[in-house]
Amino acid sequence: MKILKIDHLGIAVKSLEEGSKFWSDVLGLKLHGTETVEEQKVTTAFFPVGESEVELLVSTSPDGPVAKFIEKNGGRGGFQHVAFQVENIEEALAELKEKGVALIDETPRIGAGNCKIAFIHPKATGGVLVELSQRM
Repeated sequence: MKILKIDHLGIAVKSLEEGSKFWSDVLGLKLHGTETVEEQKVTTAFFPVGESEVELLVSTSPDGPVAKFIEKNGGRGGFQHVAFQVENIEEALAELKEKGVALIDETPRIGAGNCKIAFIHPKATGGVLVELSQRM
């Protein structure tokens, strides 16, 4: 598997407006745009930082994964995942399967920015939700 860079850091928030204040008002990062990904029950907001991004995630449904994360986190948002950009996501997933790594997604799906994405289960990573991403 060839990891190219940290693609983004995912931060769960209750509200994009409230969550954006620190990243834009305090740190001066510029909002690149927002996007709703219906399949994942989430709306995202991206703040570029060099070659990577901070991704704010707000749930569009009470049963969405971000809503469940916030509920487990005592009603607070916070760091939700790290995403690595890979050269070939299908090859990366095949390699991880071969190594017996627990995956949430055994095949890629389409995420924000029309990227192919897949998640590695936190039980395989020491408790961190890891996303693989391939820009198309």
